[in-house]
Amino acid sequence: MIADRRILVVAHTGREESLDAALQVCRQLLEAHDVVPVMSADERRDLQAYAPELDGLDVLGASCEPGDLELVIVLGGDGTILRAAELVRGADVPILGVNLGHVGFLAESERDDLSQAVSRALAGDYTVEERMTLQVRVKYDEQVVYEDWALNDASIEKASRERMIEVMVEVDRRPLSSFGCDGVVMSTPTGSTAYSFSAGGPIVWPTLDALLFTPISAHALFAKPLVVTPDSAIAVELLDRVQTGGILWCDGRRSIELSPGARVVVTRSPLPVKMARLHRAKFTDRLVRKFNLPVVGWRGPA
Repeated sequence: MIADRRILVVAHTGREESLDAALQVCRQLLEAHDVVPVMSADERRDLQAYAPELDGLDVLGASCEPGDLELVIVLGGDGTILRAAELVRGADVPILGVNLGHVGFLAESERDDLSQAVSRALAGDYTVEERMTLQVRVKYDEQVVYEDWALNDASIEKASRERMIEVMVEVDRRPLSSFGCDGVVMSTPTGSTAYSFSAGGPIVWPTLDALLFTPISAHALFAKPLVVTPDSAIAVELLDRVQTGGILWCDGRRSIELSPGARVVVTRSPLPVKMARLHRAKFTDRLVRKFNLPVVGWRGPA
């Protein structure tokens, strides 16, 4: 009998803690009888080398396609969740993150809740939240030479440590300002707690739709973080008068070199990422917990 339910398990198999968690999840899924765990070929090989007795797993892209999946269970930090989002890009499948990392803003549960999280996933006891993503294009003159996407952010950084880049910034095809800087970050609300936050950008509640722009070490009077509507277009052009190139990074995972004259246009992507949610906790509480913020003395309700 071929089971109809397939759940992708994504883990950082270079770490023993992640291998242990992946083994626990796969065994729990197999015990459900009507569920087949699915892994990428590399991760399945690593897990079976760690636990040779494990059997009954499908391979993503071989015996199972992203569109066949019911759910993705991710074991790791935000980087592992970003990798999982790449694997199922374009498929209508939610992602449930279990944090094995440090801060882990994208994860829904912690390691101690793993068994319960899998049980609720098997029972379909979760809600699905859509997160907006970015569409990223690189142009020279009017020719598009590169296209990508990002869940957290697209950043343009200087390629040379000694020299900054000089950029012209536009919003909705209107010039805003030009300045020298170490780079800029364009992010979603989901990514507002990541690189953008480290660069001094605002924290934006992830259920809000907006585009964020944050300069990195800018040499200008007006080079402040911006929050614009989700229907806006942000364009950043590397001015060729300084002949300094840069690097475009999408989610810190995929990159392309930029020459002077490159124009990077960021808009809202039509393809969101779906996140599975087990809890209805307020984002305020998540901020307090993840950043260990000082709230002792507050007299409101528990």
